[in-house]
Amino acid sequence: SCLCGPAPCLLCCCCPSAKNSTISRLLFTLFLFLGTLVSIIMIIPGVEKELYKLPGFCEGSGSVLGLQTHVNCSSFLGHKAVYRMSFAMASFFFLFAVLMVCVRSSKDPRAAVQNGFWFFKFLVLVGITVGAFYIPDGAFTLVWYYFGMVGSFLFTLVQLILLIDFAHSWSQLWLRNADESNAKGWYAALCIVTFIFYTISIAGIVLLYIYYTKPEGCTEGKVLISINLILCLIVSVVSILPKIQDAQPHSGLLQASFITLYTIYITWSALANVPTQACNPTLLVRNSTSSAATTQVTTWWDAPSIVGLVIFILCTLFISVRSSDHPQVNKLMLTEESTARAGGEAAAVESGLYRAYDNEQDGVSYNYTFFHLCLLLAALYIMMTLTNWYRPDENLQLLTSPWAAVWVKISSSWSGLLLYFWTLVAPLVLPDREFS
Repeated sequence: SCLCGPAPCLLCCCCPSAKNSTISRLLFTLFLFLGTLVSIIMIIPGVEKELYKLPGFCEGSGSVLGLQTHVNCSSFLGHKAVYRMSFAMASFFFLFAVLMVCVRSSKDPRAAVQNGFWFFKFLVLVGITVGAFYIPDGAFTLVWYYFGMVGSFLFTLVQLILLIDFAHSWSQLWLRNADESNAKGWYAALCIVTFIFYTISIAGIVLLYIYYTKPEGCTEGKVLISINLILCLIVSVVSILPKIQDAQPHSGLLQASFITLYTIYITWSALANVPTQACNPTLLVRNSTSSAATTQVTTWWDAPSIVGLVIFILCTLFISVRSSDHPQVNKLMLTEESTARAGGEAAAVESGLYRAYDNEQDGVSYNYTFFHLCLLLAALYIMMTLTNWYRPDENLQLLTSPWAAVWVKISSSWSGLLLYFWTLVAPLVLPDREFS
């Protein structure tokens, strides 16, 4: 029955009671993480060499309209594997996003497909993945690269919304605890964490100036670092202005320091894609297979990619597990508080048979289509992260880092700062609206 049944049957007797909607989201997220793990394994040098054995994956993969092109894919086998794995995951989530359009409650027959048939869903994902590895190169790599850029930019915006919401919730929680208990201890904790965030941010800016700029040249890097530094100073000052404090008593430097730290990370990640070797110390390492030393292997893992992978995991789990404390964020992310009836959880616990209960009979607790679109964007984001935003050149011989990747990342950092600035000034600009 678990092959076709709903999510509750996947829980063992030791699992605590949980909402049906939460379990479904976690299982879809598990599919995404499973695809991510496969992608990571495929770019490990030892495994990457074994990809030669896949029929048609390297030799013959350059055929377009029956014409065989001479493509040396040895320098980006792992790159190709990640692209095709990402295409499979994106296609899988797009399929479910289309299937789940306008599902209003679990009474809709399509809700059973959303919350059940997990074995067959896994087979569908495997089938799409196998088919994706037979896609000929042609224009696929270039076209899918631009899909990845757009999807990564959009998912970065989703990450920024979640991080800003988390920062506001964090500050409100600690200030509320300060009002209810030991005020000095909680205020001291706020000051310490804020100081740590700003210290790391300042150290990061100094290191960016040292490693990603030169006394002569590297003008783009100097300008981008300076602009983001000024913008971070502006939002930090605005967050503690008296009028802002009167309109939003919970706003403060904790949120500003958190957003500043994330902005510095985005700046670092953008500068790591600068195609000028003199201004990017990591460029030569990443492009080692494209140089004369063809015996070396491509090094995909660097510090920006690892940090980005951690942030991706945390934000994806955040989307899957909980709703926000702020109604505006729930409205923006198309999620709601639980609509389960009061006796639903108690009945599930008493029965002992199905410890997951249906909390969506009166209405879904999250928008199914939007959730799958978020996972689709996450699949594109992890594709770009694992490949460091590199793409093969026109001759499919070298892996290059285009300036477009730099500007997409920098634009996302500016969008995040603008979004945070809006959360500060919105109560003053729109005094008739509720922003509590």
